[in-house]
Amino acid sequence: MLTTEHLKKGLWFREDEDFRVAMNFVAIQAASSPDVVVLAFILMSNHVHFVLVGTEEDVEAFINGFKQRYSMYYRRKYGVREFLRHNGVDKQPISFSDEGPEKAIAYVQMNCVAANICSHPSQYPWGTGNTIFNPAPMSGKRLENLSGRARIKLMHSESVLFPEDWLIGVDGYILPSSYVDVKGVEMLYRTPKRMNYFLVNSSKAKKRMQSDENLPSFRDQTILAALPDLCRSLFQKDSFSQLNPDEQSEFARQIRYRFSSDATQIARVCGISYAVAANLLDSV
Repeated sequence: MLTTEHLKKGLWFREDEDFRVAMNFVAIQAASSPDVVVLAFILMSNHVHFVLVGTEEDVEAFINGFKQRYSMYYRRKYGVREFLRHNGVDKQPISFSDEGPEKAIAYVQMNCVAANICSHPSQYPWGTGNTIFNPAPMSGKRLENLSGRARIKLMHSESVLFPEDWLIGVDGYILPSSYVDVKGVEMLYRTPKRMNYFLVNSSKAKKRMQSDENLPSFRDQTILAALPDLCRSLFQKDSFSQLNPDEQSEFARQIRYRFSSDATQIARVCGISYAVAANLLDSV
């Protein structure tokens, strides 16, 4: 299992288009890595998780290739250099004994639930949450039906060859079911009921149950999009960085009140450290 370090002062994905591009970059990396099997993955606001099968060298090349592609896209769009250069990756080998793969996949799938974004992984579009044991698989357009120019525009790539039967969904990215080993994962779990057992008993699920928050929170991207208007309406200024310390404290409290955000989320959307966000919330 591969997990990137959590960005402390920012987001991998500022808006849904960034997620769509990243989903296609996962597909590109899968097409470019024939010796790596993708079992599950999820794209979160400030980190990503992958469960991959392959040699250590191959899976490292997979995640590094994905990071490099996305970092180049991010630089072109937002002008941020070396965005993920120092973003480390934690590698955890998975034992195929003691139900290791089942636990790892469940852990990854439940990240969105633990973050209070949704109540079940199948409701989260940026990963494989809706791919396994789906009685109504998502439909899409076969890649062979897209022109070469349309493929390049969609995939931000000219050099990758894809299987013609891979499907593009209505949201504009290659469906994970095209390249994820869905049958292999379903064979691991054997039944939807058994998979659900691992989901509700994962450490991520327990974190959600121990939380005081019972309702899904606002997504980082929703809050980020609302911050400029909120800043202007409260202080007649355009950004958090233009606020004085007292205004920053009030701004942080307004985000918590209006969006049910905690200090960790406030830190991400404002581009500050957790310690600074906590101090802003505690200041009078």
